[in-house]
Amino acid sequence: MIKKLKPYPQYKDSGVPWLGKVPAHWEVFPNRALFVEINDQNNLNEQLLSVTINSGVIQQRELLNVSSKKDSSRIDKSNYKLVMPGDIVYNKMRAWQGAIGLSQYRGIVSPAYVVQKPKYQESGRFFHYLFRTPLFIKEAERWSYGITSDMWSLRPEHFKLIYSPLPPLPEQQAIVRFLDWAERRIRKAIRLRQRRIKLLQEYKQALIHQAVTGQIDVRTGQPYQEYKDSGVEWLGKVPKHWEVVRLKYVARLKSGESITSENIEETGKFPVYGGNGLRGYTNAYTHEGEFVLIGRQGALCGNINYASGKFWASEHAVVAQPKLKFSVRWFGELLRIMNLNQYSMAAAQPGLAVERIQNLKIPFPSIKEQETIDRFINEQIVSFDAAIAATRRAIELLKELRTTLIAEVVTGKLDVREAAAQLPETPESEMEDLAEIEEETPEPQEEEPLLQEEADD
Repeated sequence: MIKKLKPYPQYKDSGVPWLGKVPAHWEVFPNRALFVEINDQNNLNEQLLSVTINSGVIQQRELLNVSSKKDSSRIDKSNYKLVMPGDIVYNKMRAWQGAIGLSQYRGIVSPAYVVQKPKYQESGRFFHYLFRTPLFIKEAERWSYGITSDMWSLRPEHFKLIYSPLPPLPEQQAIVRFLDWAERRIRKAIRLRQRRIKLLQEYKQALIHQAVTGQIDVRTGQPYQEYKDSGVEWLGKVPKHWEVVRLKYVARLKSGESITSENIEETGKFPVYGGNGLRGYTNAYTHEGEFVLIGRQGALCGNINYASGKFWASEHAVVAQPKLKFSVRWFGELLRIMNLNQYSMAAAQPGLAVERIQNLKIPFPSIKEQETIDRFINEQIVSFDAAIAATRRAIELLKELRTTLIAEVVTGKLDVREAAAQLPETPESEMEDLAEIEEETPEPQEEEPLLQEEADD
């Protein structure tokens, strides 16, 4: 149905650069003719709302539940603004990034937000789609002012000067109906592909786990013929011919060397590795060869990374230096499935307890078998990562399709009236909530820019 959409039969120049030509029967008005700013304050018992870039207006408790964000609202909320269902709300410091949308809720927002009530209440959903397009966001950026980009503000008096299209109400309803339908279809397609990525990742990890612990013989894809009890609870049985040894006999675990941020550059001769992989470059090195690195501090505790050649290992990484010859990829993936983070010492900044993990027992096949497992792991990683990358690209294409489709429909480049009339009625039980979608790209922090807001006043 989407592929069959065509332009309107007649167009006119809107006189507005960001809109270009619009259907001949559409009107174009400044926002002052379409909205009334609301500053209803002293509603202390209402729930807090936030405006996000990904989802528009949401309940703040939902934002706090699914992220690491903290409640940054003021204790005194007497000057917070009342929002009613159907109002358009935007964060004036982030409108140029897309933090704008239609509210489904009654609640209050910080003074850093602007509340606009559509004069034509039935038009709210149409404007929700329009104002979240890259075209409008770019226009909002043009009207935003500030010393630097992180202080740009779309003030209410400038929002009123932006021109917006206004199709006839029945056509707005057709546009909204069609876009709601298209959104559901695209969201479902995205969700299916996200589930596929999750399954691929789980299957990849399961295969690697089975390979490095000897649950399967990677040469045949079948279990080994004989097993023995490893004496290790998490490991269970291992192939009869494998050894089980303490980690300290296989590798010496030692933290890297201290390095200041001033000595780390974006470009340089030797890479610097920390607890989460590459941090930058420097002109000296501490190690040469191929090594497994273990994250040593904080949230990165137990992370597994690989480094090769000449490099600097920082104090935030533990370097596994071989005592016995082993295959690096096999060893690193074995450490990964051991979940070393569980052996961190609880503190304000958790740190890996090397003295605890070095006494852990691990399976140890012959070096020849390790190398066979290593090749198998590499093959699996390449194969699965290619499938995952292709699926992620498919998701990005769907998101691009959604963005382009919405922009072309709400600005009148495509006529959806006939298509909307042919759509079946959608039962309420089949309506999907935007919050169900797990976005791949984290959105910027939704902090309340109170200092900037006060400066604007």
